[in-house]
Amino acid sequence: MTAMVRCTKCGRENADDAKYCVNCGADLERIERSDRRVRDECFGLPHGGAIVGIFIGTMIILWAITQLLQLKIDFGPFAVLIIGILIVAGAIYGLTRKRYR
Repeated sequence: MTAMVRCTKCGRENADDAKYCVNCGADLERIERSDRRVRDECFGLPHGGAIVGIFIGTMIILWAITQLLQLKIDFGPFAVLIIGILIVAGAIYGLTRKRYR
């Protein structure tokens, strides 16, 4: 059984190695790249998963430093602020991306 690729524009199944949809002629490679880019987004930002990972890693490192130095710092408001900034940045990016399509 051969693998099939479904066209996201019209829904028709095409051969796995097809470059264009046999039904509507859509560029399947361009659609795949676009779909992959959207899947790679987090908070609506490209590479958002990496941004979140960097944020969480930084928070863990800062927490460990405060524990080692016995400092009293509340990271809750800082975490909420960063998450809010990520959400707003994702919304702005999403609006500008739709405008230039």
